[in-house]
Amino acid sequence: MIHDYPTLEAVDKDVLSLIREQRKMLRHQVGQTPLRWSGFLRKNTFARALQGSNSIEGINANLAEAVAIIDEERPDTLEEETIRALQGYRTAMTYLIRVHDDPHTQINAQFIRSLHYMMINYDMTKLPGQWRTGPVYVVHEPSGDTVYEGPPADEVPRLINELVAQINSADDVDSSTVLGAMAHLNLAMIHPFKDGNGRMARALQTLIIAQNGASSPTFCSIEEWLGRNTQAYYEILKEVGRGSWNPGNSALPWVRFCLRAHYQQAATLMKRNAHFGRVWEEISKITREHGLNERVENALLEAAFGYKIRNQRYREEGGISDVVASRDLKRLCELGLLSPVGEKRGRYYVGDLALLDIALRTRDTSKAGDPYKMIAQRGTSDQLPLVM
Repeated sequence: MIHDYPTLEAVDKDVLSLIREQRKMLRHQVGQTPLRWSGFLRKNTFARALQGSNSIEGINANLAEAVAIIDEERPDTLEEETIRALQGYRTAMTYLIRVHDDPHTQINAQFIRSLHYMMINYDMTKLPGQWRTGPVYVVHEPSGDTVYEGPPADEVPRLINELVAQINSADDVDSSTVLGAMAHLNLAMIHPFKDGNGRMARALQTLIIAQNGASSPTFCSIEEWLGRNTQAYYEILKEVGRGSWNPGNSALPWVRFCLRAHYQQAATLMKRNAHFGRVWEEISKITREHGLNERVENALLEAAFGYKIRNQRYREEGGISDVVASRDLKRLCELGLLSPVGEKRGRYYVGDLALLDIALRTRDTSKAGDPYKMIAQRGTSDQLPLVM
């Protein structure tokens, strides 16, 4: 027995309707933007998910370092083990992005084990791709107290088979978003691996939602949100688990927690997309005023948000020669838009103050509301805004 898909109440269905409308709007917004702008949104969102999911496990990187990992660079500010852990996550999630809409992709026990191997193979002592062989305890590090004990190891294969059956019941449930939340909860509670269970549970949740057509894995993940709300995440798992494997406990509080996360994360993405658009417009104006080729716009957009620009990546993304790339970057420095850092092969470029100011002064700092409170206060979902 695993945690059952819960019976949703009317308010839960109202929140799901809001989330579906948000996703439709986001797909439309992204579809209307220039390819380079939407590409930057995808990379930025992927990097934030990488950063958020791994920070929950104590594997920390700032956003610029996460972007570098996405770009297959090796930040010299991170320790080797951290780099390898982040690379493992990147590999696993890139695989999910590639196969989520492949009709031949089937989620089964071996798929889950293989995904775990991709994510954790940087440390063979963690038994990547293998079920745990002994008991597992989740310990609260500050106090040393055991906060959760998973089911016995010999039950793991059977429980995973039940989980797989639940995952593949998409045609029999009313929401893939809720189904993804249940996969996350059950994998986290079964705790089938020696290590990496949290990252695996979050990745599996993202795949299930994307596989059932809600959105691409990049845009339907709540890993960024969970990284910002880690304490609340631990508390809700503690509330549902109550210290040990208790699949008879109601999963509805967990599902509502996830629906709040999806609503607020979607609102964040919509605001972020609009913010990128405002920055892009100002950068496009600058390039026209100085007679620059539009290929420099993507580099300036990244630099405006504090990312490093390297000659090699700039020329690869633009399909240009080293001579042309060097000339472009030199001109941007002469105009006071970029500043060089370092010498020769180690040189990179960062946005100058005027460029960084564009991103800062066009930010929308408003916070997304709690959809459950919004529905309760207004009495109907029909009049609720999708972004706040």
